[in-house]
Amino acid sequence: MFSSEVLRLAERVLDTCRARGWRIATAESCTGGLLAAALTAIPGSSDVVERGFVTYSNEAKSELLGVPQATIARFGAVSAEVAEAMAKGALARAPIDLAVAVTGIAGPGGGSAQKPVGLVVFGLARRGGALKSERRIFPGDRGAVREKALLAALELLEGEARAD
Repeated sequence: MFSSEVLRLAERVLDTCRARGWRIATAESCTGGLLAAALTAIPGSSDVVERGFVTYSNEAKSELLGVPQATIARFGAVSAEVAEAMAKGALARAPIDLAVAVTGIAGPGGGSAQKPVGLVVFGLARRGGALKSERRIFPGDRGAVREKALLAALELLEGEARAD
């Protein structure tokens, strides 16, 4: 189901978090649960992965993660502000140390000049740390954008878990 590259990276994320005694949660929109699925494809992941939120609609982002409707209305669902609020909401709603959020436009439609198809915004929230976000644009069709977003989210998790 997942490439060997995805599985190796997921295993590294789990090992790094396990070494720190950290638990994690995912808050996903455009990846639709792929990130949580990749992490939980690794045997023994339950000691690190606490939960995953799939919040595809704006309503779900607000109801499940507490993202203010005003933030979505002002900045759009695919924005640093919403990605950070998603990650912060996951951190607030789960007994975890680290949360990653993914929101984007996988296509083929839905893009604009300001927010093209392939735009994905990631949010990271770490207990006791600052919120972070990162914006990337990935080329390719819907499947390629989602796979690249999955890899990028895993890389961000690993990097944050290795940071001081």
